[in-house]
Amino acid sequence: MKVAGMASNRGRNLMNLADRTPGGAELSVVLTNDADAPVLEKAQDRGIPTEVVEHEASESREAHEQRVLEALVDYEFDLVALDGYMRILTETILEETPTTLNVHPALLPAFKGMDVHEDVLDAGVRMTGCTVHVVDESVDDGPIVTQEPVPVREGDTVDDLKERVLYEGEFKAYPRAIQWFAEDRVEIDWEEGTVAVEGDDGGAYPERRIESDDRVRELRYGENPHQDAALYADRTCEEANVVDAPQLNDGAKGMGYNNYNDTDAALNLVKEFDDPACAVIKHTNPAGCAVADSISEAYADALATDPKSAFGGIVALNRECDAATAEQIIESFKEVVVAPGYTDDALDVLFEKDNLRVLDVSNQYDPTDPLTEKPIVGGRLVQDRDLQTVTEDDLEVVTEREPTDEQLESMLFAWQTIKHVKSNAIVFAEGTETVGVGAGQVSRVDAVEIAKMKAASDAEGKDADEAVMASDAFFPFPDGIDAADEAGIEAVIQPGGSVNDDDVIERADELDIAMVFTGSRAFRHD
Repeated sequence: MKVAGMASNRGRNLMNLADRTPGGAELSVVLTNDADAPVLEKAQDRGIPTEVVEHEASESREAHEQRVLEALVDYEFDLVALDGYMRILTETILEETPTTLNVHPALLPAFKGMDVHEDVLDAGVRMTGCTVHVVDESVDDGPIVTQEPVPVREGDTVDDLKERVLYEGEFKAYPRAIQWFAEDRVEIDWEEGTVAVEGDDGGAYPERRIESDDRVRELRYGENPHQDAALYADRTCEEANVVDAPQLNDGAKGMGYNNYNDTDAALNLVKEFDDPACAVIKHTNPAGCAVADSISEAYADALATDPKSAFGGIVALNRECDAATAEQIIESFKEVVVAPGYTDDALDVLFEKDNLRVLDVSNQYDPTDPLTEKPIVGGRLVQDRDLQTVTEDDLEVVTEREPTDEQLESMLFAWQTIKHVKSNAIVFAEGTETVGVGAGQVSRVDAVEIAKMKAASDAEGKDADEAVMASDAFFPFPDGIDAADEAGIEAVIQPGGSVNDDDVIERADELDIAMVFTGSRAFRHD
């Protein structure tokens, strides 16, 4: 789509459109009514043709617009985009050109005219923004295409609002509107004065996302001491979460960026299980996880997977913490413990450690937040939260040897755990406790080797002999099965789906290892 831009000054929105080419739209010409307008040089630097049509003394508005039309006659364009074009247009030009858009630096219809930023501050509102609208012969009254909210902050000046509305509002809204027109998704109802956009209808992944989170505290620092950081809260979250969790021992140092990140990972893991469960997390990866008849047994089994790596880790429980569990927790250094409640005796024990942060969460472990997101430079990735739960009925036995009931139970435990291990991920498990974890490797066989090494050298009172192995994605080659066999693994759960599945299955049969496919993988890359 070709766009004719019209500006009277710097034309920063037009240059933003030229640089971003939303929907493939390109500026075919930039016209100004001021020969000294800075937009001319900016356009010429980008190779965009320019035209100057100044208003002559005593010239009528219609006569000037006729000369504008004459200046544009040699250019192809499907849309006109105004950017601070300081002329009110009449039917002379509007009837002879395609749809014309304008961006207004406030939210219409509340704030119209030239001095909108002053008006916003005088009104004492806490939200301003911008409006992209279709231009008609009225002033600031044409059908609205899209808007973008921008907060008004304490102590803001007119210049503050002007810059923030431009960069946080107009630079988002104008390209969005242009893209919609370029994709032929806009329908204007002139009688009703409304605009409809095909596909702009909400759902889990709406066309536009407007999120508002509240800062609840500034943190001591980010991942590293040279990085500043803050914690923001989503006030609508009903699920147990670390943001809302009060720290019960006020005398201990506050939670840091890494503490929150790791504790969130730990809490999300124990939410997977209905029976008493514990996870010990280090750098968002499980050092150990276990399900048992009591929460103290679950902690002991989880810790025994890798007590060395658990040093300085995070403990999450899905049951009230009792004194027996608390006594075990303080035997070695931990950063944080999070649980849905504590007995008085447990708190007395935990408070003996000055800098062990004790967080209390609700027992609402059923998920209420369906999405997860990750900010990246220039935007953010949003996806469904991985809430898959594989059952025995979902498993396909692909080997000659079938897993036993005990192995199936262990496989399902390992699969729910591996969802929370950074890929490439391998989990060795026996019963409902981890034996070895291989996390975050660029090679799957390396992840197996690490899980094998951890089980052999760091696990206490257990090993990988006759254990099961879970893999978060398929094995591309049989070498991972060979490494597992060397560790004593007797059953494997994995997604399947490799072009070499037959070779992997054949090798499992040769080694008398039972193998099941889930049909779905469990990557975790964050």
